Amino acid sequence: MADPAPDLEPVITGLSALSACGRGAEVLYERAAAGEPAFGPVTRFDVSRFRAGAAAQLPGDPVLADELAAVTEEACAAARLSAGQRAGSRLLLAGHTDPAAARLPAADRARHTPAADARTLADRCGLRAGHRAYTTACVAGSTAVADAAAAIRTGSAERVVVAAGYLVDEEHFALFDAGRALAPDGRVRPFSAGRQGMVLGDGVAAVVLESAAAARRRGAPVLARLAGWGRAGDAHHVSQPHPQGTGLARAVRNALHRAGRRPEDIGYVNAHGTGTAASDAAETAGLRAALGDRAALVPVSSSKSVHGHTLESSGLLELVVTVGTLRAGRLPVNAGYLGADERCGLNLVTEGPHRAAPRYALSLNAAFGGANTALLVGAA
Repeated sequence: MADPAPDLEPVITGLSALSACGRGAEVLYERAAAGEPAFGPVTRFDVSRFRAGAAAQLPGDPVLADELAAVTEEACAAARLSAGQRAGSRLLLAGHTDPAAARLPAADRARHTPAADARTLADRCGLRAGHRAYTTACVAGSTAVADAAAAIRTGSAERVVVAAGYLVDEEHFALFDAGRALAPDGRVRPFSAGRQGMVLGDGVAAVVLESAAAARRRGAPVLARLAGWGRAGDAHHVSQPHPQGTGLARAVRNALHRAGRRPEDIGYVNAHGTGTAASDAAETAGLRAALGDRAALVPVSSSKSVHGHTLESSGLLELVVTVGTLRAGRLPVNAGYLGADERCGLNLVTEGPHRAAPRYALSLNAAFGGANTALLVGAA
């Protein structure tokens, strides 16, 4: 059912991103559109004991709190928010507990929780209307966006800033390597024959969402519309998706229903596409279940093939790429593709530049435990 109150439609008025592709949303989108991966040898810690050795890293030794503050400031500036408008905005932050916090004395751990990080970031950026932390793994960023959109559409918030960040760390690298989820060849090859797994990446992003009426009143630039969103769980396995993608299919259907749109309206899908065998096959099945015949026709790619899997920040970083796609009219390339896999019969974008003018695009994410999200983004 379409939104009966268009003034309360959530719109995106500012965004920014930082990844191994470079600083800023534009360079991230351009690398994705060209299909130019940002992978290289891990330099942040010793990987000699691991099967895999590649990641998509920022240079040097960045500090996550500082990078989150810088990117959030950039998004707020892009949205042209005044100090007063910032003070009336709430912050939703997607991230995870610093692995080093577990080694601190018990009395010090409370200062190193995601909730404490959200409070600190809100204070640094002048966002005074409340804050919340999201730690739901690879759907943390997209879940925060869905909650922000729901708050705006129901009138409980006029404006929400969503931020997310992850920097490749040894603890998570070791965890995924032990589970044989990382690609030994150092490339993400979503939906491709010969895919070997995921590659972790640095990612920090922020977006400003507000009601269409609020944006119009202050003459703010509208970059895109958040037309619909859906969330669903399948609870199939602690780490494996349901092989038929049932949770993802429900999330997509919910997003379409909320926006009052049909599968035929979707012009591009930025897929979860981790490059792992089970996940890509399940996502394909879920898209077929949700979109029917349209699943074989709509262009699909995974921007993880360029910037890597950025865990809690994936949903937000990939939303930034999706907004760039709608604005620029070129579809991101599904990089690393080696050939068809019979379980992944999708219309993959394997060469660029691929010019198109989609009015609506889906950005999909999934997480351990069977959590799934779908964001339906509309052109401005």
